Amino acid sequence: MLTPPAALEALLFASGEPLPKKQLAKLLDISPEQLQVVTEALDHSLVGRGLALIETPDELELRTSPEAADIVKSLRENELARDLGKGSLETLAVIAYQTGATRSEIDWVRGVNSSASLRTLLMRGLIEGKEDESDKRRIRYSLTPEALAHLGLSRAEELPRAAELQIATREALEEREADVPAA
Repeated sequence: MLTPPAALEALLFASGEPLPKKQLAKLLDISPEQLQVVTEALDHSLVGRGLALIETPDELELRTSPEAADIVKSLRENELARDLGKGSLETLAVIAYQTGATRSEIDWVRGVNSSASLRTLLMRGLIEGKEDESDKRRIRYSLTPEALAHLGLSRAEELPRAAELQIATREALEEREADVPAA
């Protein structure tokens, strides 16, 4: 069985984002006061390691330590220097030919989860995400000027068979939406 500090570390690592202290106390089945003691114990155990505990009045988050900044930076630079993989290129194509797409639309076209590809494209500045006007809960991804330059284009309309494929994609998505039962 995990110690409370180890359990807290596991929760923060698994989430990958800040978690509310109230939620953590509930998940660990401890009081807010006990959570503070567990937080201090975890923080102490992370000294000299590659991770650091970030604490705000309401949230906790696990991040790489400031001492690891140089090595993490070289990892990111290495990641950005690699060629785009097949999945990232497919994702970029879906976004380009649809003139913007949500993750669920991209996943549907590709038939696989596109989270990693979207992350890669976002990190490289090839796409940007904005709130979807038709559904504020979703993010709609679109090409950036850097993506067009990467593809050797000055505008998306210069893509091969762009108009034909955009129409076909829209029709397929409309059919999909018509087939999805209303909740």
